[in-house]
Amino acid sequence: MLELQSIFKSWQPRQGETRVLLRDLSLSVHPGETVAILGPSGSGKSTLLKIVAGLEPLDAGRVRFNGQDITTLAPERRGFALMFQDFALFPHLNVQDNVAFGLVEQGQRKSAAREQARAMLQRFGMAAFARSKVWQLSGGEQQRVALARALITQPRVLLLDEPFSALDAELRLQLRDEFRQRIASAGMAALLVTHDEAEARAMASRGVRLCDGALQTLW
Repeated sequence: MLELQSIFKSWQPRQGETRVLLRDLSLSVHPGETVAILGPSGSGKSTLLKIVAGLEPLDAGRVRFNGQDITTLAPERRGFALMFQDFALFPHLNVQDNVAFGLVEQGQRKSAAREQARAMLQRFGMAAFARSKVWQLSGGEQQRVALARALITQPRVLLLDEPFSALDAELRLQLRDEFRQRIASAGMAALLVTHDEAEARAMASRGVRLCDGALQTLW
């Protein structure tokens, strides 16, 4: 289980001015559960995901996973996958090697990692682009590559920041269903940041709104 306990985070928009972004925020996400986080731009949704991933320090509070305090644990040791809104693909690698990257980092042989990457790309309808450079792809195609890369390592926690924003309506519906099924079957805890309440309700068993640094239960 992923647990956020009394998280505080502030930032300084201007010198001499401090703004509280997250205020005594607590949240638990059970294995196989997706919790959607909605809220206006600038409310701290993406910052919260980065704190969970270990990419952003917090001012106070703790992040725990399965009872272990991981607040100071390095991102690469958490076994979490974060899919950024801007994809964060590696421009010097082709599509196949972008997807295989996490497996190679885990110690798998490159040939075996590439084979698994090709199979994952097939599921996303991207097998024909395996040898293409990512910068040759459209925005929607890059997003599908990023989704494939996020899932291939079977992360303990999946962190999704507007994951389907660049996809057409048909593919969005298809991937919503696939993600919901994979998250449940793999027993992953998942946090979904989205502006789309319909998407949030389709994917998440619980929804919360982040407003003025605090979480409000929606359903």
